[in-house]
Amino acid sequence: MDAEKKQKAPKKSWTQGLQTEFKKIIWPDRPTLVKQTVAVVSVTAVLGVIIAVIDSGVLQLLNLLIK
Repeated sequence: MDAEKKQKAPKKSWTQGLQTEFKKIIWPDRPTLVKQTVAVVSVTAVLGVIIAVIDSGVLQLLNLLIK
């Protein structure tokens, strides 16, 4: 009797679980997707420029110290 109580419910297959999770996703509409994509690309570009300027400044400083 104890063995019957400890039995677990049958597991779903991995793909069935994945399909169930995909049904829960709320996909954004096109205008929202475009706005978010533009925001991500813009922020990435700005941060890339900031990092490049800082890197260049540090490199110039190190070159002054080495010479």
